[in-house]
Amino acid sequence: MLTDRIDDLAVAEAAARMALARRVPVLLIAVLPPDIHRQGDGPLSAPLRAVLARVMPKIGPITTGYIPEVFHLPAGRGSRLAAARELLAMAARHRAPDVVAARSGPEGLDAFTLIEAAALRGGQFVHTIAPAAWTPLRSPSP
Repeated sequence: MLTDRIDDLAVAEAAARMALARRVPVLLIAVLPPDIHRQGDGPLSAPLRAVLARVMPKIGPITTGYIPEVFHLPAGRGSRLAAARELLAMAARHRAPDVVAARSGPEGLDAFTLIEAAALRGGQFVHTIAPAAWTPLRSPSP
């Protein structure tokens, strides 16, 4: 699950390694805000291409293939678990047994909410990825 955050690379790498171990393509679900236009220019809309462009250079060599998918956050205020249930249903339609998500995410789609929704519906196993540790840039030593 890619949410246009700094944790996306760690999430995508973990998902790609799991998919490679199983020899299956990785399902990359890009979570987009509800105000992004749903009609795109074909199967790979511009917002989806932008999200994939950030992660594919790093995970491309370690995947056996990938399936791009877009999940639009629901507009308005639904129940706390509504978006998580919808995202897990999308993953289930692709027969994904596992979902990899960052600890922090959009409201209703953080890893802990996904874990709760998966437990309530008897769904996929949700893997939690911690944010990458910040390291300062080093300048070359003289």
